[in-house]
Amino acid sequence: MRRKFVAGNWKMNLNLADAKALVKAIQAGLPAKPGIDVGVFPPFVYLKSVAEVLPPSMIMGAQNCYFEAGGAFTGEVAPQMLKDVGCTWVIIGHSERRHILGETGEVLKKKVKAALAAGLRVIYCVGELLAEREANQTEVVLRRQIREALGADVTLDSVVIAYEPVWAIGTGKTATPAQAQEAHAFIRGEIANLYNGSVADKLIIQYGGSVKASNAQELMGQPDVDGALVGGASLKAVEFLGIIKGGIAAPAGGK
Repeated sequence: MRRKFVAGNWKMNLNLADAKALVKAIQAGLPAKPGIDVGVFPPFVYLKSVAEVLPPSMIMGAQNCYFEAGGAFTGEVAPQMLKDVGCTWVIIGHSERRHILGETGEVLKKKVKAALAAGLRVIYCVGELLAEREANQTEVVLRRQIREALGADVTLDSVVIAYEPVWAIGTGKTATPAQAQEAHAFIRGEIANLYNGSVADKLIIQYGGSVKASNAQELMGQPDVDGALVGGASLKAVEFLGIIKGGIAAPAGGK
């Protein structure tokens, strides 16, 4: 059975005091044994401070990394540095990195391979723009994004895929449970084609895009939806805990 994974991507938000307070509030409301994985992904500058107050039951990751271990790369952060401050995960390929900051598939593949080589686990994000969905290009886009960074030279033991339709991120619009399931099933099928059925069945695929406490259980109750990558709602402990509760209540996927 696939274990649900709910992760909070804080993006470029909060200050140091609020970051610590948020972790403590989530911890206070989290069941002793939630039965699902829960993680937070703070901005780089707060990682060490968050690690100091993070309970053992929670995961901490970073929102991005570079693909070199060190050198003259001003402003970048190496995967090894992330491990050094307590990260076990990193998000790669978020739509904001692709569409605002111009990261290409070639760059993302280098980042995925570098992060895995450094011993980090990866949440690799895929998702289509509104214009691409309206042009019935969703599957074309997802196939391209999967194949540009994954394949025979990348094992998936330490990779989670997050499906985030770009038109649903921060807009208040959410893919319907049926739309989410359809995209997740397609992704799982593509992984089966690229690897094999066993790898595909074990792969955790999160949904991201205006996830809220009110829709979390229904979304994560779909057969191929194995968790959530949460943006704005992860900045409010009550809302994030509600999403976690939805994940706990939703059935696990897989065989």
